[in-house]
Parts: sequence; structure tokens; C-alpha cells
Amino acid sequence: MIEISNASMIFENENVSLFGKKTPDDFKHRSKALDDVSLTIPDGCIYGFLGSNGAGKSTLMRMICGVYKTDIGSIKIDGQEVYDNPEAKKNIFFVNDETIEYTSYTLSELMNYYRNYYEGFDDDTYKRLLNVLKLPEKSPLSTFSKGMKRQAVAVIGLACRTKYLMLDEAFDGLDPAMRTVIKDMILEEIRSRNATLIISSHNIREIGELCDRAMLIHCGKLVFADEISNIRSRFRKLQLMSLSHVITKEEIAEAEIGVMQYKAEGSVIQIIVKDYEGLDDKLKGLDTDLLEQIPLTLEEIFIYEMDMKGYGK
Repeated sequence: MIEISNASMIFENENVSLFGKKTPDDFKHRSKALDDVSLTIPDGCIYGFLGSNGAGKSTLMRMICGVYKTDIGSIKIDGQEVYDNPEAKKNIFFVNDETIEYTSYTLSELMNYYRNYYEGFDDDTYKRLLNVLKLPEKSPLSTFSKGMKRQAVAVIGLACRTKYLMLDEAFDGLDPAMRTVIKDMILEEIRSRNATLIISSHNIREIGELCDRAMLIHCGKLVFADEISNIRSRFRKLQLMSLSHVITKEEIAEAEIGVMQYKAEGSVIQIIVKDYEGLDDKLKGLDTDLLEQIPLTLEEIFIYEMDMKGYGK
């Protein structure tokens, strides 16, 4: 189990002008890459990390695997603080969103490198997966396409057979057919030994299909973290219509219904509602001739949550 408790990462920036010179005040201000993030990643789950660009997903992943140190709070793997702790780190393999550090290696050299660091490295797994993907062992990764580099590092990560596998932008650069092959390969390996998979992706539909849990982070702050079924159950999309008039925002507000979004198309209105305790009783106060409830996808929830945060405005 991975326990993240009140994790914050603080950095200092010098206040500079547009021309790179310090302002007359010549001071530094502190910013938070991560701000008081707490969540638990249970054993054997597939956990999706969602967030806007620069939200802090990659930073949090690097903190979980012990590359970055928390300035406040703690991150523990199976009860052990991960930072500066080789014993904890040996249980986790991290594939970051860049593969530039691997480009001077051949795949065979990369395999030997990681075999020295991970006691559980399995040659049979490596050979079997390599046979599936048909990657050249003796060519430098610098000659590989972006998608081939992704495949190569995924093979190494799975062959290390760690308890935790973390993939940042896991399927970036893969064509649709190969995405399916790699996803199936990873899921089969992870589930066969009840390991834990943590993935980030901008393809939210993919996260919704693959993962049983997800979290959303924005500007370093945690928005939600839960089982995907629970996340979806907290949102409703409603279509309402009255034959006598168009139901207005004011009427909905008078009924004490809090909405994330209101949209009218002719006489039909659509509202998005979150944490809707007592909603059914409140809806009875509206003059409606049509009431339809539509389930939301994880992708839609992401869009509505980010819209509420003012993202892109």
C-alpha cells in the first residue's frame, strides 16, 4: 500500500522582469508544486492520475518513487518512507514521460542494467514480451521511434516484476493497434501477480476503461480521489422540460439545486449536478413535464470539474 499524507513540495522563484532582470524589490516568492495532497493507493489496484497540464501529476509520481523529497508530509510504501530508502524503492519501477535517458543504450544493455538493480528481474518475462513486440535488441534506442521506446521501457518495467509499476503518460506515441497490444500485455502481467499499476494519461476515456480508482489534481491541489464507480455516482446529468415555459436558472436556484452547468436548447434544459443530496425532493418543486437522468463518463466529469476551476478561461 502507498500512503501519501499531506504531501507538499515547495520551490522558490526569483521575481524577474520580462527582460530577465530582477525587479526593484528584488525578492523571492515561494510556490507549491504540490499542496497538501493526501491519498491511499491500495495493493492490487489500477490507479489513474488525472490532471491538467502542469497540474502536478508527474511531480507526485517522482515523489512516490523517491526522486523528489516532500517538503511537508510523508510518502510511505508498505509502511516505509520512500525518499532515500533503497529498500522501499526496490519495490517500485517508474517509467517517466520522457525516454531520453535511455537513448544511448541498446535494449539488451538496458536489460542488463536493470537486472543488476532489481533482484526479481525475470529473464523469461523479458524474452516472452520481447518476442511479442519484435523489438531489435542490438540497436540503440536512439534509432527507435517514440512508440518503440515506450514499448521497450514497458518490457523492462514488467520484467523487473516489482510490486508497483508507475507509467507516466503510459501510451504516448503508440498507434491505436499497438496501444491495445501494450495495454493488454501490461494488464495481464499486473493481474497475474496482483501487482499495483499507477498510470497517468491525458486520454481520460482510457483511464476510465482501465482503472478501478482515479484521482484528479489541479494546480497542485487534490480535487478528488476515489473508486471510479463512487466518483461517477456523485454526478448527475439531468434533462428537464416544461411544456408551459423554459425552466430558468433562477427557478433552479430557488429550488436550492446547485448546478455545475446550465444549458438550454429550445424548451429542453440540461444541468449537471454534483453531490446531490435530497435532489429528488428538490426537483419536485419544479414544473417539469420531462425529467431524464443520464450517466456521466469520467471524461465528462473531468471537463466539468476543470470548467468549475476556471481552467482554459
